[in-house]
Amino acid sequence: MSLSGAIERHAATDPASPAFHLEGRVLSYRALAATARQVFAALAALAPEGRSIIGPQNRLTVILTGNHALFPAAFAAATAGNSCAALIDPHLPEAVRQRMIDALDPDLLVTAEGDALRIRNPRTDATHLVGESKALDHPPLPDGDDDAPFLIVFTSGTTADPKPIIRDRRSWRTSLATGAPFFGIDSGTTTYAPGPLAHGLALYAMTETLLAGGAFHSACAFDAAEALTEIRQGGISRLVLVPTMLRRLCAGAPLETVEAITVAGAKLTTADHALCAQHFPRAALREYYGASELGFITVTAPGDAASSTAVGTAFPGVSLSVLDAEGKVLPAGETGTIFVESPLVATGYLGAGDGAGLARFGARATVGDLGFLEADGTLHLLGRAGGMVLSGGNNIYPSEVEAALTGLAGIRAAHVFGVEDADLGSALVAVIEPDGDLTPDSLKAAMAAVLPRYKQPRRIWRCRALPVTPSGKVEAKTVRQWVMEANDALEPFV
Repeated sequence: MSLSGAIERHAATDPASPAFHLEGRVLSYRALAATARQVFAALAALAPEGRSIIGPQNRLTVILTGNHALFPAAFAAATAGNSCAALIDPHLPEAVRQRMIDALDPDLLVTAEGDALRIRNPRTDATHLVGESKALDHPPLPDGDDDAPFLIVFTSGTTADPKPIIRDRRSWRTSLATGAPFFGIDSGTTTYAPGPLAHGLALYAMTETLLAGGAFHSACAFDAAEALTEIRQGGISRLVLVPTMLRRLCAGAPLETVEAITVAGAKLTTADHALCAQHFPRAALREYYGASELGFITVTAPGDAASSTAVGTAFPGVSLSVLDAEGKVLPAGETGTIFVESPLVATGYLGAGDGAGLARFGARATVGDLGFLEADGTLHLLGRAGGMVLSGGNNIYPSEVEAALTGLAGIRAAHVFGVEDADLGSALVAVIEPDGDLTPDSLKAAMAAVLPRYKQPRRIWRCRALPVTPSGKVEAKTVRQWVMEANDALEPFV
C-alpha cells in the first residue's frame, strides 16, 4: 500500500489514534490526513505542473523543515500523485543548501514557520501558509505510479557537496512490504527514532510505522536524557538508532518497555551488545547494513554474537556476491567488492555523477564496499574501495581498526585514516574520544591484545568530543582537517 493510501485508511478507521509525536505535540491520523490534504492542495495551486530537473511529469518539492511536527504531512503530500520530494537537511551550511537547491531547480520549497509550513514557488515567489488541520474538506491524497520518481535523498560523495539519489516508488514499496513482517511492525508498534528525518534511517522508520498505523516519536535534536524520558513516558516499544545514540541511552535503570532495537550506520562492538542487554533486557537487537543507493543489504538476527566485521546475512529478496577486479565471483573467505542483486536499488544519481558511488554491472549493483562472505552466507564488511591504507606493504582497512578501538574499554568513538609517510608510504593514525580513565600505556597494551602491530595506529590524538554529522556519524572531513592543521581540539596521546 502507498503511504498516502495508508494515511487515508487510518484516518477513516482510527482517526483519533496518535500518528506522530514531536516533543509534546501529537498529530492524530485524522489531523495528519487533513493537513496533508491541505498541503497537497497548496502544492497543486502554486505549481500545477513540473518544470524542474526531473521533467514536466513530476512536480518536485524540496522540504527544508528539519524535524517539524508537520513534516509527515509535508512528506505525504509532496510524494502523493505525480509528486516527488527532495529532502535537504536545514543544518547544512547555507551556501551548500543553496547549491543543492540550484542544482535541483525545484518547483516548490517547503520551510518551517513556527508551528506551520511555508510553501513557496521560487519562480513566482507566490507563497501559502499551512497549519495543522482536522477538517477533511479537501479530496483524499492520490496514489502515485510504481515506476515514477517520488523521492530524492542526498549522500556524501567524493565531491564537496552531497549527491542527489533518485528513487522510484516500486523500490520503497517492495522494501516496506518485505520489512514490516520481517521486523514485526504493526499498528501496536510505537517507534522512537530521534535522528534527522531528512536522512534515510529515521525517514524510513517513520514511513514504515505510519504505513502500519503505529505511533512514531521524533525529536528536534537528540538529547540522551530527554530521549530516556520519552521512552519511559511514551511506552516506546521499538528504537531505531545509530550506535552513538544507543551508547548514550545505555545509562540509568533498565528499560523494560523496549522490545526491539534496530541499529544502522556503523558497527556495534561487543561492549555495545553487553550494554544493550543490560539496559534494554527485553529488546531484540538487530543491526543492518545498507546504503542509500542500495537499500537494505544484510541484517543480523537477535542473539547473533557481536563481531567487528560481520553484518549478518542477506535481507529477504536480496542476493549477495563478492567479485574480484576482473568481475569473477570469489569463493568464501576471499575479500573483494560486494555486489547485490536486489529490487531495492535506487534509480541512480540525479545529474552528472562524480565517477564514484553506485555502479551497475548487469543485474548486479555496488557502491564499492569491500568484504567477504562466509560459507553460511554471513557477510563481513571491511571498508570502502579507495579507503584502504597501504602501509609498509600491508593492506589495512581503517573501519576494521576503528571497530577494534571502539571495542576497547575507555574509548567511546574513533576515526582512523592514513597519512603520507616517507618510509611506509602511508602511516595509520587515529583520533579517539575517551570514555573514562585511559592512559597511553593502557591503550597500547589494549591495542596489542586485539590488533597485530602493523594495524596499530602510529599516532593517536585524543579529542574531548569528536564532531558528528546530523545522522550521528563521525564527521571525517573535520577530524582530518584538525589533524592536518594541528588544531587545538586535539591532544597528542600516543
